[in-house]
Amino acid sequence: MNKKTTIYLVRHGQTEWNIEHRFQGHQDSPLTELGVQQAMWLGESLHNEDIDVIYSSSSNRAVKTAELINGSRTLPINKKDELKEINLGIWEGQLQDVAKEQYSQEYHAFWNDPERFQLEGAETFFDVSKRAITLLNQIVRENEGKAILIVSHTVVVKLIMAHFENRLMKDVWNPPFIHPACLCKIEIDNDEPTILLHGDITHYKQDIGVKW
Repeated sequence: MNKKTTIYLVRHGQTEWNIEHRFQGHQDSPLTELGVQQAMWLGESLHNEDIDVIYSSSSNRAVKTAELINGSRTLPINKKDELKEINLGIWEGQLQDVAKEQYSQEYHAFWNDPERFQLEGAETFFDVSKRAITLLNQIVRENEGKAILIVSHTVVVKLIMAHFENRLMKDVWNPPFIHPACLCKIEIDNDEPTILLHGDITHYKQDIGVKW
């Protein structure tokens, strides 16, 4: 009898650039004090779960989140570039309001028509989906019947969940919102995925105040 494979899919905790509403992409900024707390809250809620393997985006904000969730476990963290956030080219490090003013069409496409999003030096949503889903399938194949923790970023989490939902690319930003350190949980049985949690933040112990 096949044992179910369980995926715990997590966005990193809140960062300094999240608060400043800056695009991060492949660039990075440290977790805020709240971001550390969010990761620790999730770690506490998963403390009694049997996690067998951990994969993380190679970006420091995701690795740090993975370390905090890992807690007293001694599991190694497998760092993967394929789990990094969408590369946003010339937008990286830029305030969202500035990008919106200077690149209004691209900004509108990013949030409202992602299948048409194109920007100098940036990946498309399709590029990110291809690299993330290819790795996801490999991880699931190599860890069949295990519990897998994956720590990544908003766009990657959205695209992986869209894959499991068969959601169209044009609808990728539809709810639920992917809060910092939120949890998605998917069980795979005989290649059939069942979504148990999607953007869950019931582990939060206080109101986060802001979405980012």
